[in-house]
Amino acid sequence: MTENPDDILTRLPARLKEARRAQGLSLEAVANLSGVSRSMVSQIERGESSPTIATLWNLTRALQVDFAGLLEDGDGADRIEVLRKTDVPSIDNMGQGCRIRILSPPEEAGGHEVYDIRFDPGGALNSQPHARGAQEQLTVLEGSVRVTSGTAANELNAGDTARYAADVVHSISAPGEAARVFLIVKNA
Repeated sequence: MTENPDDILTRLPARLKEARRAQGLSLEAVANLSGVSRSMVSQIERGESSPTIATLWNLTRALQVDFAGLLEDGDGADRIEVLRKTDVPSIDNMGQGCRIRILSPPEEAGGHEVYDIRFDPGGALNSQPHARGAQEQLTVLEGSVRVTSGTAANELNAGDTARYAADVVHSISAPGEAARVFLIVKNA
């Protein structure tokens, strides 16, 4: 089904205004963040001007909203985005004897990242410090692991959760049996 361009132009002004208000930003603040003049932002929100792709891109970046989502038809609340097991991105070349599945959306990279990590017996993931203030939260789903953060170390078993600094050298290892963990990385 091909969408009518007039429908997009009708939805766009309200969605941009809604996104700006949801962020609690004034027209002036959006202008400063996006590099688009205050008067142009106002005209776009009132439907008096149609933005170029470059202008729209700058506005969506400033408002931290999904470019494509502004143009889609319908309410996102009645939709479920599914990523099948075979489509989940993975990293197989980090660490020794571990497979990392990336569960968080790509736009969250560097912010709030979610991983499913499987360790072979003796597997380990050794990490250099992340950005200052970064934290990790790890929950053991299967087996047991050893978590090290700086000079602190602890053994965890299935069901245990640990929260620790990730802005220092840190590691997760499965010294005995195979293990699986759910890891959340929150960068400051």
